Amino acid sequence: MNWKKIILNGRVILLILFLTLSVVSLATRGLTFGLDISGGISITVKLENPVDPQTMEQVRIALEQRLNALGVKDIVIEPWGNQFVLVKVAGVSEEEGNQIVETIERQGVFYAEFQGVIFATGKDILNVGSVSYDPREGAWVVPFRLSKDAAEKFAKLALGKAGYPVDMFLDPPVNSTLVVSKEFYQAMLSPRFQMNGNMTLIERISKAFNIKVIQYSNQTPEEIAKVAKGSERIILVDVDGKLAEELKKMGLKVEVRKREKNEDIEDFVRRVLRLYGPYRVSEGLATGRPSTEVMISIGGSQNDIRARNDAQVVSVVLRSGSLPVKLSIERIDYISPKLGENFKKQVLVAGIAALLVVGAIVYLHYRKLKIAIPVMFTSFSEVLIILGIASLIKWNLDLPSIAGIIAAIGTGVDQQIVITDELLGESGERKIVRRSGVLKRMGRAFFIILASASTTVVAMSFLFKFFVGGLRGFAFTTILGILIGILITRPAYGEIAKELIGGRR
Repeated sequence: MNWKKIILNGRVILLILFLTLSVVSLATRGLTFGLDISGGISITVKLENPVDPQTMEQVRIALEQRLNALGVKDIVIEPWGNQFVLVKVAGVSEEEGNQIVETIERQGVFYAEFQGVIFATGKDILNVGSVSYDPREGAWVVPFRLSKDAAEKFAKLALGKAGYPVDMFLDPPVNSTLVVSKEFYQAMLSPRFQMNGNMTLIERISKAFNIKVIQYSNQTPEEIAKVAKGSERIILVDVDGKLAEELKKMGLKVEVRKREKNEDIEDFVRRVLRLYGPYRVSEGLATGRPSTEVMISIGGSQNDIRARNDAQVVSVVLRSGSLPVKLSIERIDYISPKLGENFKKQVLVAGIAALLVVGAIVYLHYRKLKIAIPVMFTSFSEVLIILGIASLIKWNLDLPSIAGIIAAIGTGVDQQIVITDELLGESGERKIVRRSGVLKRMGRAFFIILASASTTVVAMSFLFKFFVGGLRGFAFTTILGILIGILITRPAYGEIAKELIGGRR
């Protein structure tokens, strides 16, 4: 057998290249598992009535804004038809799952606050215009219309107070006690949140929402509970997790917020308080004359993507203060991380077992290790490359996705048997010694393979396109496995088999 000839073959080199890249991708990026393997929660949300695509997108963005405020990662929100939305969050505890459910069930309350006084809620936002760039202002602007009552109330509050901060909140932690780290506390007192006003952010939220803020300095749980008396919940912000357990043992409702890696401290403050802004009161709004047509300006150039995105977020917040439709929870599926870990082990065992059984069957059929081993190697290569690509694009590997990989192994082996049978010839006694004969049989084998693969890819494409649930994963990995097979592994196997079988017979 000429191993050098096999290894230097272009198709085999391509296979080795993809295998190498896959190993590198898996080693550096790792795999991302779906919630049915890593554990998590899947929530089916039903809208009160069917909506058009624009309204559905508004609902999706509003839900995303709210859930991001909780600080959980890997949130997937998928509209399903015109009346349902699937919310999937992997790797969360049962307690975090309950917080997510509560957040979705809340309709969302918008508040506009000035000097600790709430002058408008979502009901007072009558209309929100399109986000646009105003070259005269040198800023991205969000125009909106206030109710007459809210405009008059704000005009009185803001008289002579140009430069003071106006805050907007969406579902702030009303009637809560925040136990915060020193850095967080100092950030709340920073000039960025106070501007030219005479009240700190801590004073404003205390007056408007009865939110108490305590800087944590090793107080005992009893001392914190005493200060928090009357609050609906205690929120620990960047504070030692052991304190949470001790407070819970005292029968208190406790939530924990952690600062994300590389998260700016001011952004962290906004996320915890669900604050958007503050925005500076302009000279024109400080004259005492009520104005129902107002706008929020976010400074930046026309090419400033961040400023534009911030303006879009403000627009969504103004709109989502009152969601366009009511939501209700239709179904909740929770899988604990521990159970998901067991699934992961079972899937690994099932995959190895499938590979070994396939190898044994191929060996029993041909009675030749030189056929069984390359078939197993090719199947293993396909799995490795599928996982490598899944790792590269951060595809969530859930149970249907893994079922698709196993299905791809099965179809792959079928096609390798077709190639092998063509090389062996219709009669086991017939010898193929002429190169033209080998190529002819290889061509016939690949014609059969391509025809079979094409029909499967077409069928799975419809499943991938029109099905939002877990079967999309099955369709994706099946299509990916087939494409890898016909473009990379099958041609390489053909060259190896040709050398091992065709060339020696």
